[in-house]
Formats: sequence, C-alpha cells, structure tokens
Amino acid sequence: MSARTAVVWTPEFLTYQLSDDHPLNPVRLDLMMELSRELGVLDGVELIEPAPATDEELTRVHTPGFQTAVRSAPEAPFGVGHGLGTSDNPIFFGMHEAAALIAGGSVRAAREIHEGRADRAVNMAGGLHHAMPDRAAGFCVYNDCSVAISWLLEQGYERIAYVDVDVHHGDGVQTSFYDDPRVMTISMHQHPLTLWPGTGWPGELGRGDGEGYAVNVALPPGTGDAGWLRAFHAIVPGLLRSFQPQVLVTECGADTHAEDPLANLELSVDGHRAIYLALRDLAETTAGGKWLVLGGGGYALFRVVPRSWTHLQAVALDRDVAPETSIPAGWTARAARHTRAPLPVAMSDGADASYEPWEDGGGDRVDSTIRDTRRAVFPLHGLDPDDPRD
Repeated sequence: MSARTAVVWTPEFLTYQLSDDHPLNPVRLDLMMELSRELGVLDGVELIEPAPATDEELTRVHTPGFQTAVRSAPEAPFGVGHGLGTSDNPIFFGMHEAAALIAGGSVRAAREIHEGRADRAVNMAGGLHHAMPDRAAGFCVYNDCSVAISWLLEQGYERIAYVDVDVHHGDGVQTSFYDDPRVMTISMHQHPLTLWPGTGWPGELGRGDGEGYAVNVALPPGTGDAGWLRAFHAIVPGLLRSFQPQVLVTECGADTHAEDPLANLELSVDGHRAIYLALRDLAETTAGGKWLVLGGGGYALFRVVPRSWTHLQAVALDRDVAPETSIPAGWTARAARHTRAPLPVAMSDGADASYEPWEDGGGDRVDSTIRDTRRAVFPLHGLDPDDPRD
C-alpha cells in the first residue's frame, strides 16, 4: 500500500438509495468494499469517515433554492420541482443528508491531498457528475465532483484536470466550470446521439476565458477496449502534459462495460483495469502524483462494478490485483444472497486490453472521433491535431 493514499468510506454512504428498484443500487458499493477486503486490498488501511458537506461547500456549486428544495422534498405534498420526484431522481427520506454526506466525502478526500496527508485519495461513493446548480439529474442530487473541485479552487489551486471515463457525458461538471480556465474537463462517453444526456459534442469547447478547457470525446456505440484505449491515449495524455494540472480528479464510472444494461459500449473489466493504470500513470507524470479518485455510474451490480472498482481501489493503493486472481468463495456467497444471476469466478473477463496507437489517417469510426476532438481542441493549446506525437 502506498503510505500516501487515503480511502474515504462510511457504511452511511449506502443510505443514498433512490428507491428499492432504482438502477443506482448501493449494493454495488457494499459488494465492492467486501471484495476489496476479501482480496486484501484494504489490509491495514484506516478508512476515513467523512462529515456531510456544509451549506457553504454546497453553495459553491448549488443554489440555495435548490438546497432548500432537496431538504424539503420528502415532506412536500405537491412536489418541489428542480428535477426531484422524477423516475430518475425519486424523492426519498434523508435525501439531503445522504447526498451531502457523499459530497462531504469527496471534499474530505480533496482535503487529505491539500493538507499533505495523502498524494491520492479515494471516494468510491462519489462521482455524481450530472447534478446541475439548480436541479437534480441522472440519479445525482448534489454534484460531489464539482463541490470537491470548487473547494480546491477556494484553497488557491489554479490548474485542476477532471477526466471522466463514465459512459455518460460529464455534463454537470462541464457546466460548473464551462467558463473557467483553471479547470480542464475531459469527458470520454458514448456519442450524444445515442445516449442520455445528449450532450458532449466535440464542439462544446468552453466559453470565454474557458474556451478550449472543455474537451469531449464522443465514442460510437460498440466501441470496445482497443478503440476506447486508442482514443484515450490519442487525446488525454497530450492535453494533460500541456495543462500540467496540480491535481488530477477522475470520475471512474464502470458503465462502459459490455454487460451494463443502460448503455452500449463494449469494454471489459480488463479494459477498465488498463484505464485505471493509465490514469495512475498520468497522475504521476503530469500532476505531481496528486490524484483524487471518484466512482460514478455502473449498473451491472454483481458481475461488473465490484470487480472493476476493486481493481480501481487496488491501483490507487499500489496493490494491483492480477487479472487471473480468483474470486473468494466468501464474496460469492455474500453476492448470491442478492441475485440468482451467474457470478464471476475471476477478476478478469479474459479479454485482451491491448490497443494500436492512433495515427492520423485511420478510417474507422473511433479514428473519426479522435480527429474531431483533436482538431477542435488541440490548436487552442498549441498542439498539432494531426501529429500523433502531440
């Protein structure tokens, strides 16, 4: 374990349960933590218990009126608007407290880095990247990603990179910092013509002083490990090397997996592991080792998310789990109490996560995506969109 990695966790994170049958079921977090424990990933790790985000911390991102609506919604007889009470964002008792606790977890993770107790910090309950300043959206009440980034900006940071590898566009975080050149948001997601929220086009570049600091990589449905990784390595490292962030913040949704029921990319757990290793390397080489790790989406609750995010925690802790590692019987017994679906037997899907580096001139749909993003953004940072070395 890296002595400089903090893991923020409390069982109270599991109270963020929008409804009994909602896709964002906290069982995925419970099973992820149990699998991490069973595999020894958390041996000797002192888990850090967070406090709820304060009103001041939330107000850096969310309007006071929205916060009032969230607090009052469980008792409001006729609804409160603000995106609350929909099928995506049903109202539940304790909603403000549960959402504020997750946001507070991400602030606490940021604080561990800022105050020098850790180089890396993890809040796997975080990553609620769709919430907007004045409304809930996409299963997200408060946007803990934006709240944590805003907290870091208040401490004087001038360059923060946010890389979002969730299958859905990181629209809420992009909105929070669309005109702010201190924050570069990079979102890799399924093409907006084919998936909610319908945003995240290459031409969404930022506004005013923030032009060029919003980056969107819109991948075609069916993109698998090789294409996804080719696009990532063709775009993200060059921009991060140019930007030189002081902290790298990552939203690591596992819903790009082929088995995820809500989207149409085709990655494997092996591909996810390759992404996490690449993010760790970029944190070390471009951000001075400062890495804030957040969870995100992921709706294959039993077969995918626990394995993917156990790999993520292991990578953040420098306790990489070999793909061929067997799933412990104790974890399987625990998971079987929740589902009759077949459960995985290893920490791998048996997939090959290798890829061919991008070269200008490739003809498939992923290469077109790469060119669209590079040509939109790279010149704004003095980079050559047609030169694979940039």
